[in-house]
Amino acid sequence: ALSQACIADKYTGQRFANDLLAGLTVGIIAIPLSMALAIASGVAPQYGLYTAIISGFIIALLGGSRYSISGPTAAFVVLLFPIAEKFGLAGLLLATVMSGIILVLMALMRLGRLIQYIPESITLGFTAGIGVVIATLQIKDFFGMTVSAMPEHYWDKVAVLVDGSSTTHWPSLVIALVTLAVMLLWPKLRLPVPAHLPAVIIGSVLALLMSGYGIDVETIGSRFHYLLPDGSSGMGIPPVLPEFAWPWQQAGADGQPLGISWSLVQALLPSALAIAMLGAIESLLCAVVLDGMTGTRHSANSELLGQGVGNIVAPFFGGIPATAAIARSAANVKAGAQSPVAGMIHALVVLLALVALTGILSYIPMSAMAALLLVVAWNMSEAPKAVHLLKTAPRSDVLVFLVCFFLTVVFDMVIAISVGVVLAALLFMKEVAEMIQVRDIKDDQRYVNKALHEDVAVLRIEGPLFFAAADHVFGEISRLSADKNIIILQMENVYLLDAGGLAALVRLIGQCRLNETRLLVSDLQFQPLKTLVRAGIEPFDGVLTFFPSLDDALQEA
Repeated sequence: ALSQACIADKYTGQRFANDLLAGLTVGIIAIPLSMALAIASGVAPQYGLYTAIISGFIIALLGGSRYSISGPTAAFVVLLFPIAEKFGLAGLLLATVMSGIILVLMALMRLGRLIQYIPESITLGFTAGIGVVIATLQIKDFFGMTVSAMPEHYWDKVAVLVDGSSTTHWPSLVIALVTLAVMLLWPKLRLPVPAHLPAVIIGSVLALLMSGYGIDVETIGSRFHYLLPDGSSGMGIPPVLPEFAWPWQQAGADGQPLGISWSLVQALLPSALAIAMLGAIESLLCAVVLDGMTGTRHSANSELLGQGVGNIVAPFFGGIPATAAIARSAANVKAGAQSPVAGMIHALVVLLALVALTGILSYIPMSAMAALLLVVAWNMSEAPKAVHLLKTAPRSDVLVFLVCFFLTVVFDMVIAISVGVVLAALLFMKEVAEMIQVRDIKDDQRYVNKALHEDVAVLRIEGPLFFAAADHVFGEISRLSADKNIIILQMENVYLLDAGGLAALVRLIGQCRLNETRLLVSDLQFQPLKTLVRAGIEPFDGVLTFFPSLDDALQEA
């Protein structure tokens, strides 16, 4: 993408100045979001910053979209939180490496354009479900509840939150409500500063004022602690650069190095596949949105390659899964970005914050971060689009949406995506199969202008002859041609003949041979003809004959 940008237009000092401003703007936006999304994913906030630094730089350098900004995103939270709970940080990092390898393989196999075949009902279903799950996970910190541990299943989480409502910490709730109010009201001022920055700052100042009156509120500094190599410990975020470490040597769920084994890889593989699929979908959807905003075109496979490399490298420095973030990327474009240099500058800004601002960042209240994530969850859910789909879409799309939404909330993304894709494919095949028609055209003057004997049937097939429709189509042919001595099949509009359709056609040929009925086939298109040749289906005297046109078949009849 960088080379494309430089080739398309000469990279001038003015363009670099625009990239510098855009990178600074998006970098400032990314700092609190990266921390909040890391916390929501079940790990310490610094790992979100590491992700924005390492993945953000590498993906901007190697990806196929000029303007994408990559880092932690809300879409991953519902996948990452269970992994972090069960396998700890090490399991999460290992799953990230595996997902990166899958993304690289997808790029090498040039599967980038296949993502467009995932229906909108599926993407809206699981994004709406993700929004609900993220919002549910923030209730504890939003209300400042004292909850020892969150259970694995969704309804158990809800029950624990209901039971813990009596432990609501009112100062935390006040900070959360103020932060939320600023988030909602700030856009009405139409200022260039994004809403979550003043919201988090005001929430932090309010927490400091409360602490001055002896009212303690949980902050990033009070919840998270770190241990440096020299043995010293600190609160909040360690002010050090990310260091290389083997992902599987990081802490597992029990705090001890996890190690690596084939059984562990097998256990993490479904999650890695889901992370890769979700990352591919979100990054390519983001690229499409940016193309519409800028009038450019992205390279889908290059984008997958960049995402894959970024997710392979980052975990060795503590980075969790990353993908292109639509909101941050759109802010990048609006801030005047000219090339991928803006994305790399954004990563350097986050790096600077990690080194210089960790002391300040530790004062951010957890309830303010929860309020920020509630707004992120609402934006993630795309509720207006979901409501519009429910009101206007066909029943099959509504069913797929509801199934994906329910499975995402109650179970997990792996099940939701798998079932959603299969269900959507089955419903699509059902609809296509119902569209395929067999028409008797013997009395239609547009096709037949000759007088034919009553023992002749002239039938026209319209639509693809694939396995889901083949038996129905040839059953209809048998019904319409009962007691006929000659059957003419006009296949001008049959552009696809698969193995199921071929098997049904072979059965019809056998039935005609048994009944001593002649079958005349006309207007074969290239793919069906190629399929018949490969299957060794040849003309058979007195039974099967092929003709280039319907007129030739009618003349023979």
